[in-house]
Amino acid sequence: MTLRTLDHIQLAMPRGRETEARAFYSALLGLPEVAKPPELAKRGGAWFERGALRVHLGVEEDFRPARKAHPAFVVDDLAALAERLKAAGYPVTPDDQGDPRPRFFTADPFGNRIELIGG
Repeated sequence: MTLRTLDHIQLAMPRGRETEARAFYSALLGLPEVAKPPELAKRGGAWFERGALRVHLGVEEDFRPARKAHPAFVVDDLAALAERLKAAGYPVTPDDQGDPRPRFFTADPFGNRIELIGG
């Protein structure tokens, strides 16, 4: 038995802030929103997916952002995305800690850490 692939990542978000999630994950990062199954939709949150890349945001009542744990996404045009994020008021913190690929960190609207890697 071996692990084969990652099905999706789940990040937490506060209740009632789906509009902000859509603006960040769909409008800025370019991940289309998909409908959640009806039973799960009642709980709030939002799902964003393109092919095998699947990010699910679930409501957590006692929400605290993930400031260390984070997803890392590979991006075609890292510089352009950095400019889009800066223009929208999101932090862009470069990271050059040994990996030869360019990268930076940002935070989603809820403070969850997100890593973006040039590729």
